[in-house]
Amino acid sequence: MGIIKLKNIRTYSYHGCLIEEGKIGSDYTVNLEVKTDLRKSSITDDLKDTVDYVLLNSIVVEEMAIRSDLLEHVAHRILTRIFEEIPEISRIIVAVSKLNPPIGGDVEAVTIELEEYRS
Repeated sequence: MGIIKLKNIRTYSYHGCLIEEGKIGSDYTVNLEVKTDLRKSSITDDLKDTVDYVLLNSIVVEEMAIRSDLLEHVAHRILTRIFEEIPEISRIIVAVSKLNPPIGGDVEAVTIELEEYRS
């Protein structure tokens, strides 16, 4: 088995419960970790034998472009879509961070993290 990690995928998105957040937008980062079998691809050196991280990145970017009130909802959509499109993946951890959130304090980021296993 093995792990593929995509770190600090940056997007400008429009998530949040406040009306202003949907109009103004904000900077976000997403960290993604997936568990899959990397033994075959480590020997064959062939993309068809592994999980294409270009596809993983594009799923994250596409789901981040769909407005949601809650970061949890965005993260759940990312998890669901990866499991639907990439059957080789057995576990996913996704962390979605809103940078400089409008919460009335000096906070660098708010992050939610979800972990799911294929059932």
